[in-house]
Amino acid sequence: MRAIVCGTWGGPEQLTLTEFPEPVPKSDEVKIDVHACSVNFADLLMIGGTYQTRPALPFVPGLEAAGTIASAPEGSGFQPGDRVVAILWHGGYAEQAVASARETFLLPAGVSFDVGAALTSAYVSTALALTRVAHLKPSEVLLVLGASGGVGLAAVQLGKALGATVIAVASTPDKLAVARAAGADHVISHADANWKEQVLAVAGSSGVSVCFDPVGGPLFDPALSTLGWGGRYVLVGFAAGQAPNIPAHRLLVKHRAVLGSSLRYFRYHDPAALRETMDQLFSWYAQGRITPRITLRLPLDQTADGLRTLAERRAIGKVVIHVREGRDAPPGVT
Repeated sequence: MRAIVCGTWGGPEQLTLTEFPEPVPKSDEVKIDVHACSVNFADLLMIGGTYQTRPALPFVPGLEAAGTIASAPEGSGFQPGDRVVAILWHGGYAEQAVASARETFLLPAGVSFDVGAALTSAYVSTALALTRVAHLKPSEVLLVLGASGGVGLAAVQLGKALGATVIAVASTPDKLAVARAAGADHVISHADANWKEQVLAVAGSSGVSVCFDPVGGPLFDPALSTLGWGGRYVLVGFAAGQAPNIPAHRLLVKHRAVLGSSLRYFRYHDPAALRETMDQLFSWYAQGRITPRITLRLPLDQTADGLRTLAERRAIGKVVIHVREGRDAPPGVT
Protein backbone atom coordinates (compact mmCIF):
# COMPACT_ATOMS: atom_id res chain seq x y z
CA MET A 1 0.00 0.00 0.00
CA ARG A 2 1.04 3.64 -0.40
CA ALA A 3 1.91 5.29 2.91
CA ILE A 4 3.70 8.25 4.43
CA VAL A 5 6.56 6.73 6.42
CA CYS A 6 8.66 8.15 9.23
CA GLY A 7 12.01 6.35 9.11
CA THR A 8 14.00 8.64 11.37
CA TRP A 9 13.14 11.23 14.00
CA GLY A 10 12.86 14.76 12.66
CA GLY A 11 10.55 17.20 10.92
CA PRO A 12 8.12 16.85 8.01
CA GLU A 13 10.96 17.05 5.49
CA GLN A 14 12.20 13.55 6.39
CA LEU A 15 8.86 11.84 5.70
CA THR A 16 8.66 9.75 2.54
CA LEU A 17 5.80 8.47 0.40
CA THR A 18 6.56 4.82 -0.31
CA GLU A 19 5.16 1.33 -0.59
CA PHE A 20 4.74 -0.10 2.91
CA PRO A 21 3.43 -3.45 4.17
CA GLU A 22 -0.31 -3.53 4.80
CA PRO A 23 -1.16 -3.63 8.53
CA VAL A 24 -2.43 -6.92 9.93
CA PRO A 25 -5.38 -6.53 12.33
CA LYS A 26 -5.44 -8.27 15.70
CA SER A 27 -8.45 -10.26 16.83
CA ASP A 28 -10.19 -7.18 18.25
CA GLU A 29 -9.30 -4.82 15.41
CA VAL A 30 -10.94 -3.70 12.18
CA LYS A 31 -9.09 -2.99 8.95
CA ILE A 32 -10.02 0.24 7.18
CA ASP A 33 -9.58 1.41 3.59
CA VAL A 34 -8.59 4.96 4.46
CA HIS A 35 -10.01 7.92 2.55
CA ALA A 36 -9.13 10.85 4.82
CA CYS A 37 -6.96 11.69 7.81
CA SER A 38 -6.51 15.10 9.39
CA VAL A 39 -3.23 16.77 10.36
CA ASN A 40 -2.67 17.16 14.10
CA PHE A 41 -0.01 18.84 16.20
CA ALA A 42 0.66 15.53 17.94
CA ASP A 43 1.85 14.16 14.58
CA LEU A 44 4.70 16.66 14.67
CA LEU A 45 5.67 15.57 18.17
CA MET A 46 5.45 11.91 17.18
CA ILE A 47 7.68 12.18 14.10
CA GLY A 48 10.10 14.29 16.13
CA GLY A 49 10.37 11.61 18.79
CA THR A 50 9.07 13.91 21.54
CA TYR A 51 5.57 12.49 22.00
CA GLN A 52 4.56 10.65 25.21
CA THR A 53 5.21 7.36 23.43
CA ARG A 54 7.50 6.62 20.51
CA PRO A 55 6.46 4.02 17.91
CA ALA A 56 9.15 1.72 16.64
CA LEU A 57 10.77 3.01 13.45
CA PRO A 58 9.74 2.93 10.68
CA PHE A 59 6.08 3.79 11.21
CA VAL A 60 3.16 5.58 9.55
CA PRO A 61 1.92 8.73 11.37
CA GLY A 62 -1.72 9.83 11.46
CA LEU A 63 -4.03 9.78 14.47
CA GLU A 64 -7.36 8.93 12.85
CA ALA A 65 -8.74 7.21 9.78
CA ALA A 66 -12.01 7.90 7.97
CA GLY A 67 -12.96 5.37 5.34
CA THR A 68 -14.69 2.04 4.79
CA ILE A 69 -14.36 -1.26 6.61
CA ALA A 70 -12.21 -3.75 4.70
CA SER A 71 -12.53 -6.48 7.34
CA ALA A 72 -13.90 -6.79 10.85
CA PRO A 73 -13.98 -9.50 13.54
CA GLU A 74 -17.20 -11.39 14.13
CA GLY A 75 -19.36 -9.74 16.75
CA SER A 76 -17.76 -6.31 16.31
CA GLY A 77 -20.91 -4.81 14.80
CA PHE A 78 -19.11 -3.79 11.61
CA GLN A 79 -19.43 -5.16 8.08
CA PRO A 80 -17.19 -4.69 5.04
CA GLY A 81 -18.16 -1.48 3.29
CA ASP A 82 -19.40 0.33 6.41
CA ARG A 83 -18.42 4.00 6.45
CA VAL A 84 -16.47 4.67 9.66
CA VAL A 85 -14.00 6.87 11.45
CA ALA A 86 -11.52 5.53 13.99
CA ILE A 87 -9.10 6.84 16.58
CA LEU A 88 -5.60 5.47 15.98
CA TRP A 89 -2.34 5.30 17.86
CA HIS A 90 -0.76 6.04 14.47
CA GLY A 91 -1.11 4.81 10.87
CA GLY A 92 -3.67 7.15 9.29
CA TYR A 93 -1.50 8.47 6.44
CA ALA A 94 -1.81 5.26 4.46
CA GLU A 95 -4.23 3.50 2.15
CA GLN A 96 -5.08 1.02 4.90
CA ALA A 97 -5.05 1.20 8.69
CA VAL A 98 -6.10 -0.96 11.62
CA ALA A 99 -8.01 0.25 14.68
CA SER A 100 -9.56 -1.15 17.82
CA ALA A 101 -13.21 -2.00 17.15
CA ARG A 102 -14.21 -0.14 20.31
CA GLU A 103 -12.52 3.02 19.00
CA THR A 104 -14.21 2.81 15.59
CA PHE A 105 -17.48 4.65 14.95
CA LEU A 106 -20.05 4.44 12.16
CA LEU A 107 -20.33 7.67 10.20
CA PRO A 108 -23.94 8.89 10.08
CA ALA A 109 -25.47 9.64 6.69
CA GLY A 110 -24.48 13.11 5.55
CA VAL A 111 -21.12 13.10 7.36
CA SER A 112 -18.33 13.03 4.76
CA PHE A 113 -14.98 11.36 5.30
CA ASP A 114 -13.44 14.85 5.49
CA VAL A 115 -15.71 15.87 8.34
CA GLY A 116 -15.27 12.54 10.10
CA ALA A 117 -11.50 12.98 10.06
CA ALA A 118 -11.70 16.61 11.16
CA LEU A 119 -14.08 15.82 14.03
CA THR A 120 -12.22 12.93 15.53
CA SER A 121 -8.92 13.87 17.18
CA ALA A 122 -9.48 17.63 17.51
CA TYR A 123 -13.12 17.67 18.55
CA VAL A 124 -13.11 14.53 20.71
CA SER A 125 -10.04 15.65 22.67
CA THR A 126 -11.46 19.17 23.06
CA ALA A 127 -14.89 17.96 24.13
CA LEU A 128 -13.35 15.67 26.73
CA ALA A 129 -11.24 18.53 28.07
CA LEU A 130 -14.23 20.86 28.40
CA THR A 131 -16.82 18.39 29.70
CA ARG A 132 -14.96 15.63 31.57
CA VAL A 133 -12.00 17.63 32.90
CA ALA A 134 -13.05 21.28 33.22
CA HIS A 135 -16.78 20.50 33.72
CA LEU A 136 -17.74 23.65 31.82
CA LYS A 137 -21.27 24.73 32.72
CA PRO A 138 -23.85 26.84 30.86
CA SER A 139 -23.50 30.56 31.58
CA GLU A 140 -19.82 30.23 32.54
CA VAL A 141 -17.07 32.18 30.76
CA LEU A 142 -14.66 30.21 28.57
CA LEU A 143 -11.34 31.73 27.47
CA VAL A 144 -9.85 29.99 24.41
CA LEU A 145 -6.21 30.55 23.50
CA GLY A 146 -4.98 29.73 20.00
CA ALA A 147 -8.59 30.14 18.94
CA SER A 148 -8.04 29.87 15.17
CA GLY A 149 -6.34 26.47 15.08
CA GLY A 150 -8.03 23.09 14.80
CA VAL A 151 -8.55 22.49 18.52
CA GLY A 152 -9.01 26.21 19.22
CA LEU A 153 -11.92 26.54 16.81
CA ALA A 154 -13.31 23.28 18.18
CA ALA A 155 -13.22 24.81 21.67
CA VAL A 156 -15.00 27.95 20.48
CA GLN A 157 -17.80 25.95 18.86
CA LEU A 158 -18.10 23.43 21.68
CA GLY A 159 -18.09 26.19 24.27
CA LYS A 160 -21.08 27.77 22.56
CA ALA A 161 -22.81 24.38 22.22
CA LEU A 162 -22.38 23.95 25.98
CA GLY A 163 -23.94 27.36 26.67
CA ALA A 164 -20.83 29.29 27.70
CA THR A 165 -19.79 32.84 26.89
CA VAL A 166 -16.67 32.45 24.76
CA ILE A 167 -13.69 34.81 24.65
CA ALA A 168 -11.35 33.90 21.79
CA VAL A 169 -7.69 34.94 21.78
CA ALA A 170 -5.52 34.75 18.65
CA SER A 171 -2.68 36.68 17.03
CA THR A 172 -3.99 38.43 13.89
CA PRO A 173 -7.16 40.13 12.63
CA ASP A 174 -7.73 37.33 10.09
CA LYS A 175 -7.53 34.67 12.77
CA LEU A 176 -9.80 36.65 15.08
CA ALA A 177 -12.35 37.00 12.28
CA VAL A 178 -12.41 33.22 11.89
CA ALA A 179 -12.97 32.77 15.63
CA ARG A 180 -15.78 35.32 15.52
CA ALA A 181 -17.40 33.49 12.60
CA ALA A 182 -17.16 30.25 14.62
CA GLY A 183 -19.33 31.83 17.33
CA ALA A 184 -16.98 33.58 19.75
CA ASP A 185 -18.75 36.30 21.73
CA HIS A 186 -15.57 38.36 22.11
CA VAL A 187 -12.27 38.29 20.20
CA ILE A 188 -8.98 39.70 21.51
CA SER A 189 -5.51 39.81 19.99
CA HIS A 190 -2.68 38.68 22.25
CA ALA A 191 -0.46 40.96 20.17
CA ASP A 192 -1.99 43.81 22.21
CA ALA A 193 0.10 44.60 25.27
CA ASN A 194 -3.03 44.90 27.41
CA TRP A 195 -4.80 41.76 26.20
CA LYS A 196 -5.13 40.38 29.74
CA GLU A 197 -6.91 43.54 30.84
CA GLN A 198 -9.23 43.28 27.83
CA VAL A 199 -10.14 39.72 28.82
CA LEU A 200 -10.89 40.79 32.39
CA ALA A 201 -13.02 43.69 31.15
CA VAL A 202 -15.30 41.47 29.05
CA ALA A 203 -15.32 38.58 31.55
CA GLY A 204 -16.87 40.82 34.20
CA SER A 205 -16.48 40.80 37.95
CA SER A 206 -16.56 37.00 38.22
CA GLY A 207 -13.60 36.56 35.89
CA VAL A 208 -12.93 33.63 33.57
CA SER A 209 -14.42 30.28 34.61
CA VAL A 210 -12.36 28.02 32.32
CA CYS A 211 -9.26 28.68 30.22
CA PHE A 212 -8.62 26.23 27.37
CA ASP A 213 -4.95 26.34 26.41
CA PRO A 214 -3.36 24.40 23.53
CA VAL A 215 -0.53 26.95 23.26
CA GLY A 216 1.41 27.27 26.53
CA GLY A 217 4.50 29.46 26.42
CA PRO A 218 4.25 33.15 27.36
CA LEU A 219 0.43 33.23 27.20
CA PHE A 220 0.10 31.00 30.27
CA ASP A 221 0.97 33.47 32.99
CA PRO A 222 -1.40 36.32 32.00
CA ALA A 223 -4.18 33.86 31.15
CA LEU A 224 -3.90 32.26 34.59
CA SER A 225 -4.43 35.71 36.13
CA THR A 226 -7.81 36.04 34.41
CA LEU A 227 -9.32 33.08 36.30
CA GLY A 228 -12.00 33.99 38.82
CA TRP A 229 -13.11 32.11 41.94
CA GLY A 230 -13.00 28.39 41.26
CA GLY A 231 -11.48 28.94 37.82
CA ARG A 232 -10.11 25.92 35.98
CA TYR A 233 -7.14 26.14 33.61
CA VAL A 234 -6.98 23.20 31.19
CA LEU A 235 -3.70 22.50 29.39
CA VAL A 236 -4.09 20.38 26.26
CA GLY A 237 -0.82 21.07 24.44
CA PHE A 238 2.14 23.35 23.95
CA ALA A 239 2.06 24.65 20.39
CA ALA A 240 4.36 27.51 21.41
CA GLY A 241 7.02 24.88 22.11
CA GLN A 242 7.32 25.61 25.81
CA ALA A 243 5.55 23.92 28.71
CA PRO A 244 4.82 26.53 31.40
CA ASN A 245 6.13 26.38 34.94
CA ILE A 246 3.06 26.41 37.16
CA PRO A 247 3.35 28.84 40.10
CA ALA A 248 1.72 26.74 42.81
CA HIS A 249 1.26 29.65 45.22
CA ARG A 250 -1.04 31.39 42.71
CA LEU A 251 -3.41 28.42 42.74
CA LEU A 252 -4.27 29.27 46.35
CA VAL A 253 -5.67 32.58 45.14
CA LYS A 254 -9.38 32.31 44.26
CA HIS A 255 -9.38 28.51 44.61
CA ARG A 256 -7.88 28.02 41.13
CA ALA A 257 -6.93 24.70 39.53
CA VAL A 258 -4.61 23.79 36.65
CA LEU A 259 -5.59 20.55 34.93
CA GLY A 260 -4.21 18.48 32.10
CA SER A 261 -6.24 16.63 29.48
CA SER A 262 -5.06 14.08 26.91
CA LEU A 263 -7.14 11.96 24.55
CA ARG A 264 -4.52 9.22 24.84
CA TYR A 265 -5.16 8.70 28.55
CA PHE A 266 -8.93 8.71 28.22
CA ARG A 267 -8.40 5.76 25.88
CA TYR A 268 -6.62 3.93 28.69
CA HIS A 269 -8.83 4.89 31.62
CA ASP A 270 -12.31 5.84 30.36
CA PRO A 271 -12.92 4.32 26.90
CA ALA A 272 -16.71 4.59 27.30
CA ALA A 273 -16.30 8.37 27.27
CA LEU A 274 -14.98 8.21 23.72
CA ARG A 275 -18.16 6.67 22.28
CA GLU A 276 -20.44 8.93 24.34
CA THR A 277 -18.49 11.97 23.17
CA MET A 278 -18.48 10.87 19.52
CA ASP A 279 -22.25 10.34 19.63
CA GLN A 280 -22.70 13.82 21.08
CA LEU A 281 -20.50 15.37 18.40
CA PHE A 282 -22.43 13.68 15.59
CA SER A 283 -25.67 14.94 17.15
CA TRP A 284 -24.40 18.52 17.42
CA TYR A 285 -23.09 18.35 13.85
CA ALA A 286 -26.51 17.21 12.60
CA GLN A 287 -28.10 20.11 14.46
CA GLY A 288 -25.65 22.60 12.91
CA ARG A 289 -24.19 23.52 16.29
CA ILE A 290 -20.65 22.52 15.30
CA THR A 291 -19.04 22.49 11.85
CA PRO A 292 -15.34 21.76 11.38
CA ARG A 293 -13.65 24.43 9.32
CA ILE A 294 -11.51 22.60 6.77
CA THR A 295 -9.34 25.19 5.07
CA LEU A 296 -6.84 22.97 3.27
CA ARG A 297 -7.25 19.61 1.55
CA LEU A 298 -4.14 17.88 0.25
CA PRO A 299 -3.35 14.59 -1.51
CA LEU A 300 -1.28 11.98 0.30
CA ASP A 301 1.96 12.98 -1.44
CA GLN A 302 1.65 16.50 0.05
CA THR A 303 1.25 15.39 3.67
CA ALA A 304 4.58 16.96 4.62
CA ASP A 305 3.31 20.32 3.33
CA GLY A 306 0.26 20.02 5.56
CA LEU A 307 2.43 19.28 8.58
CA ARG A 308 4.69 22.24 7.76
CA THR A 309 1.64 24.50 7.62
CA LEU A 310 0.83 23.39 11.15
CA ALA A 311 4.42 23.62 12.41
CA GLU A 312 4.74 27.19 11.13
CA ARG A 313 1.39 28.09 12.75
CA ARG A 314 -0.12 29.10 9.40
CA ALA A 315 -3.04 26.68 9.66
CA ILE A 316 -6.48 28.11 10.31
CA GLY A 317 -8.94 25.38 11.16
CA LYS A 318 -8.22 21.84 9.99
CA VAL A 319 -5.92 20.45 7.29
CA VAL A 320 -7.20 17.16 5.83
CA ILE A 321 -5.23 14.64 3.79
CA HIS A 322 -7.12 12.87 0.98
CA VAL A 323 -5.51 9.44 0.97
CA ARG A 324 -7.43 8.14 -2.05
CA GLU A 325 -7.61 11.18 -4.29
CA GLY A 326 -10.66 11.12 -6.55
CA ARG A 327 -12.40 8.37 -4.59
CA ASP A 328 -13.46 10.33 -1.52
CA ALA A 329 -16.98 10.96 -0.26
CA PRO A 330 -18.95 13.70 -2.03
CA PRO A 331 -17.77 17.18 -1.08
CA GLY A 332 -20.02 19.75 0.47
CA VAL A 333 -18.65 20.54 3.93
CA THR A 334 -16.08 23.28 4.47
